[in-house]
Amino acid sequence: MNELLHDAAMRAATYLDGLDARAVAPNPAAVAALSALDIPMPATGSPDSAVLAELDRLGSPATMAMAGPRFFGFVIGGALPVTVAANWLATAWDQNSALSNVTPATSRLEQVALRWLVDLFGLPRETAGAFVTGATVANFVALAAARHAVLARAGWAVEAEGLFGAPPITVVVGEEVHASAVKSLGLLGLGRTRVVTVPADSQGRIRADRLPAILGPTIVCVQAGNVNSGAIDPIGEVCARVRGSGAWVHVDGAFGLWAAASPELAPSVQGIGDADSWATDAHKWLNVPYDCGLAFVRDGAALQQAMAITTDYLPTESKYRNPADFTPELSRRARGVDVWAALRGLGRAGLAELLERNCRQARRFAEGLKAGGYRVLNDIALNQVLVTFGDPAMTLRVIAALQAEGTCWCGSTVWQGHTAMRISVSSWATTDADVEKSLDAMLRVAAECGAARTGAAR
Repeated sequence: MNELLHDAAMRAATYLDGLDARAVAPNPAAVAALSALDIPMPATGSPDSAVLAELDRLGSPATMAMAGPRFFGFVIGGALPVTVAANWLATAWDQNSALSNVTPATSRLEQVALRWLVDLFGLPRETAGAFVTGATVANFVALAAARHAVLARAGWAVEAEGLFGAPPITVVVGEEVHASAVKSLGLLGLGRTRVVTVPADSQGRIRADRLPAILGPTIVCVQAGNVNSGAIDPIGEVCARVRGSGAWVHVDGAFGLWAAASPELAPSVQGIGDADSWATDAHKWLNVPYDCGLAFVRDGAALQQAMAITTDYLPTESKYRNPADFTPELSRRARGVDVWAALRGLGRAGLAELLERNCRQARRFAEGLKAGGYRVLNDIALNQVLVTFGDPAMTLRVIAALQAEGTCWCGSTVWQGHTAMRISVSSWATTDADVEKSLDAMLRVAAECGAARTGAAR
């Protein structure tokens, strides 16, 4: 075991050390070599060392360099070194972190990390939380608590009775609601299309002045961090408008909730503590390994009643919280260890510096692209930049050429009728030098593709 783990550590270190020098996207030959994996299930086994060597030989070259400093394709960060190490250690512990008195170390680390995050985000002190796989499940968990609460007020026990015959729930969303929240609504039986959609403004923010009248059980979904523009809904205003109506306000803050942890960015999420539930990803801006989402609910009893599990064989009695009472999973890895390690390693100041640096770098991308004569579509609210290089065909041509060139990797999107390149700056590893190197590549590739410099910038 020791020899194998040391071998894995050396291979991982070699991989990470080489990310800066390689193209961000895997080369076609490495992807083609994956065909060697397509063999029948072996009749006999192989030595562990040979299995690891084969995995490294075939897998490592065919990966996208998401852990490196110049991957801007999605709003995800590369894992901080301490979180990779903590993740490995927790994996070696092999704890099924469901019950506090069975796995006390990981359960307590999770509880401490949740307490730190509630304080960091400025959420109500009584807020309960849950570690899940990602923001989709975090939205699902928080909205399950919302479903429980609004129906309980109407005298309906949804976990026992289901939705057949239940009072109808009105769900209000913004025009640019994220697909993960919509998926969660579908999974909960609330419907993907059976929603009231409120118009968005030019940056994708929900129009609080266009909210409908609240009648009966209602859930209002807002977002902190539009996946395209990065814009944050006027959460405080929405909460104020529905206050006293009995409506539940849920915040999909997959990456934008982290703005609350920065003194510089916190004003953009003013009033966020007035909501009832929140969802976010730690594997986005906290830069911990996949998969690690977080759900927070002001009414901890509603969360527990929506998620709790009991059966005779489980030793659930404990003076501490049982993680499984707050999540969909019973069997679950110790996700809280990674988050605890990140927060312990960064501290408040280090986390704020990471968030603010990425936002400053996004502004630099926007400034450089505007100076190059290309149109930036969005106001830079956080870490997102949308740029177009002319008509849709030319924009897609530039994106494809940039991905093939290899210096950095950005993806495409369509936002408010415009085909654009989306730049998401979320990694602890991204330096200002990486931004300049990537910006140079963007401008050079655009020029080589013949993109017109329109000068039409916001």
